Amino acid sequence: MSTLSIAYELFTRHRNRVVEVLDALEKAGIQRVGRPGSGEPVLLFLDKDTPLTDVQQAIETMAVNSQSPKLLAVTLDNLSMSVNWGLLQAGVGEIICWPQWEKPVHSVLSRLRYWREVDQKVRQLQKLLVGKSKIWLQTLQQLAEMAVSNCPVLLTGESGTGKEIAARQLHELDPRPGKKEYVVVDCTNLIPGLSGSELFGHEKGAFTHAVSHRDGAIAHAHDGTLFLDELGELPLPLQAELLRVLQEGMYKRVGSDVWRRVRFRLISATNRHLAKEVENGTFRQDLFYRVSGWACHLPPLDSRKEDIPLLADHFFRNVYGLKSAVDQQVYDFLMLKNYPGNVRELQQLVGRIASKHLGEGPVTIGDIPRTDWPDFALSSLPPASGDDLTQAIKRLLYQGVNLKDMKDIVTEIAKKEAIDYENGNLKLAAQRLGCSERILQMHRKEEQETSY
Repeated sequence: MSTLSIAYELFTRHRNRVVEVLDALEKAGIQRVGRPGSGEPVLLFLDKDTPLTDVQQAIETMAVNSQSPKLLAVTLDNLSMSVNWGLLQAGVGEIICWPQWEKPVHSVLSRLRYWREVDQKVRQLQKLLVGKSKIWLQTLQQLAEMAVSNCPVLLTGESGTGKEIAARQLHELDPRPGKKEYVVVDCTNLIPGLSGSELFGHEKGAFTHAVSHRDGAIAHAHDGTLFLDELGELPLPLQAELLRVLQEGMYKRVGSDVWRRVRFRLISATNRHLAKEVENGTFRQDLFYRVSGWACHLPPLDSRKEDIPLLADHFFRNVYGLKSAVDQQVYDFLMLKNYPGNVRELQQLVGRIASKHLGEGPVTIGDIPRTDWPDFALSSLPPASGDDLTQAIKRLLYQGVNLKDMKDIVTEIAKKEAIDYENGNLKLAAQRLGCSERILQMHRKEEQETSY
């Protein structure tokens, strides 16, 4: 096993006590790499006199600089509840009060090993759940943490966001020794009257055409994983029967009086808002609490547009076997589109482009099917706000605003609108404006300072 290593940041004047902590960690085999910036987990040393704002600003700077390391706060004093919550909200993953914990070195070791295990699983997940955006990496980390637990998982999100792939990967990464089958039930295909048989199986003669006994999905999932896709479509009568299985670990085949024991891990997925379904009376509240032991929302593609080139390249190479280079204009075209069907819709579009490409040359915009072309008539129209802009400039002139100040005003508005348009993603906003990301980082910092 490779050596564990850490960076550290000081927010305390008690340097002698910090040295004692670092020496104790080094004796336990934890290597120091100095200040943050190397991608290693970071220990934040603070005490009761440390201003929370100093720590929050430092964490924010790390995020702006795209470091976003794992953060562990080592406190030399007992901190108040409000400060601890403030640290967690700022992005700290664990808080250890060094003088009060019985085995603080062991706790740090355990946390670092856990983070390393999660990072390894995140890298495995990225092979199929492609993306490097901040919101997507947070989602993958949550999925990786779910994989090592044994609680029921509920995956939510719009259609096409990757819930089915995520469920399968949760099973693949599940560390249970000797785990067995991964069984899928599509709740939208359950036929009224026969749906109980699909889940629970049936006995010979239980109904017409039941010429022999049959095991259902629950029996096949014993010691494995049961994935209920589109759980929100499950009929109410079956919801009650499923709840009994989850509560008691027992079920009966249709037409049988014999109770059978079963154990499995349950993963469910839905594009519905189950809490609202509970309010509407179409989904049982007690079942909702049972299936949502740990919920993960998979974000829509529009909230992680910077992942589109990575996803497209993955589909071109690994799904459609295309070896040709892809012209940047193709990626630009894909980035500008909206995808109501999310990643699935993007994959279908990439598939159409790949199937139209011929020869060994690069994939160009000429390979984009005509039916997928943008509406040039609409895109060539002058901005609808042109008259409004003229009137706004006139008002500024009447107020005595000079050209330089007008440019400053327009520039600040453009920065804000671009950041809002790209859901806060500074990299995409900078690409849209044709400026450096650093300019937008400074804009955001100035905004935050003026808001205090």
